[in-house]
Amino acid sequence: MSLQLLDYLFTIVHLLIIGANLFAWIWPKTRKIHLYIVGITLFCWLILGIWYGIGYCPVTDWQWDVKTKLGETNLPNSFVKYHLDKLMGKAIPDTTVDIITLGSFLIAIICSIKVNFFTKK
Repeated sequence: MSLQLLDYLFTIVHLLIIGANLFAWIWPKTRKIHLYIVGITLFCWLILGIWYGIGYCPVTDWQWDVKTKLGETNLPNSFVKYHLDKLMGKAIPDTTVDIITLGSFLIAIICSIKVNFFTKK
């Protein structure tokens, strides 16, 4: 498999994970799995983060290995920051990206808890 294809596939995986983290609580059929997905994400960010840095994502780690082999340098710690910078055409401050990412994630978790545990079925 070519490195470009692998980079593309990692981007798709990232986008699916982010989409699931933010929106899978919405549909009744995906609400329970949403709890598992955010649990895995929290485990990576906080538990693996003890060793690799808070907010650690193994998928980002693997994708950055590929991007490095493709010749990219000065990669940020965050997949979200990398793509926001590209989308905006300028460097967004790390703290701003972290606040947006964490805030969106926490809102999704609150919504998930509400629909999974406090909404009558």
